[in-house]
Amino acid sequence: MAEGKQIKIQNKTGKPENILKKEQDIYDQCKEIEQELPSFMNGFFAYLRGSVLPMTRLAYLNDIRFFCNYLIDSCMFKAEKVSELNSSNFESIRARDINTFLDFARRYQKEKENSIYIYENDNRSLARKKSSISVLFKYLFRDEILSKNITDGLDPIRVPKPGEREIKALTDEEVRLMLNTVSEGVGMTKKQLEFWKKTKKRDKAILVLFITYGLRLSELQQLNVDSFNFDRGEYKIYRKRGKESIMPINKSCELVIREYLEQERPSDDTLDEENREALFLSLQGRRMTERQIRELVKKYTAYALKTTQKSGYSPHKLRATAATSLIGRGEDIYDVQVLLDHENVTTTQLYAKHKENVKRDLVNNMEWELERKGEK
Repeated sequence: MAEGKQIKIQNKTGKPENILKKEQDIYDQCKEIEQELPSFMNGFFAYLRGSVLPMTRLAYLNDIRFFCNYLIDSCMFKAEKVSELNSSNFESIRARDINTFLDFARRYQKEKENSIYIYENDNRSLARKKSSISVLFKYLFRDEILSKNITDGLDPIRVPKPGEREIKALTDEEVRLMLNTVSEGVGMTKKQLEFWKKTKKRDKAILVLFITYGLRLSELQQLNVDSFNFDRGEYKIYRKRGKESIMPINKSCELVIREYLEQERPSDDTLDEENREALFLSLQGRRMTERQIRELVKKYTAYALKTTQKSGYSPHKLRATAATSLIGRGEDIYDVQVLLDHENVTTTQLYAKHKENVKRDLVNNMEWELERKGEK
């Protein structure tokens, strides 16, 4: 993208400008990485554009660039930069070379200026890297750029099955504590209270939306003021794949959003044009970033969990909180699937298996009358 030039998007989709700009940003990041990679992969790039979600495409390209840099840094091939690698180089790669790379990626270090940074990847991250490389090599074989498919020789990487992972979510009591903190400032230091007084209605609106609808972080971050139509009792969000979805507004959500808009959010005439449409604003008057919202959620959930902010929960765990709370109240699992936008009901069923305090409830229901010493 030429520096200094303003981007103008011809919007014929009906999507808000901020949604289109985010899509364009992902597209630009992908394009930048593609220009770094070898040209014999051009057909693969086109394949990704038509086959996977933009964020998945970006993740694949990042993994492949990382792999190509490894090939050069490990002196497997003589090249000054990644773009100089050719199909003959890839023809000589064997499954054992990729297995060695995946083992390297478990824990590696990089020296930057006067520091050495240690990077670690868990099995889930390694499995994604393996998948990215496998898709690339399968495509190159299918497109007759490589003479053989070596992916069958890749070592398996075990990742926990969805049912094996313990679902982390707030209990109803912890939700009450969290909302009490954001409403009253309970447990905050004097300095924290200074910031809280300026943003408490915004923060409460964010938390209530998360725990009511189980929104994804990106879905909430992209909300605009005109996403909400209070007369019709609904608001609009954009799901994965840019899918538009209309959500009903309940009374508690309408209350916290209206209070924020009417009593705390800066007026439009104090904001620059780029941020006037944004619903949730930082103290600097700019649309809140995903990172800022993530830190906000970690802060308030830490109060509820009575732990440090570092150990607080992520927005995704508030999504889990919404799911477990709804199912725990007896709501139909298929209705919850629609609300959370799960592609498969088996994902929603994972939350049905998660019962609040299930072990404690079980043993409490199995109390025994025991004779105490000294008692008759």
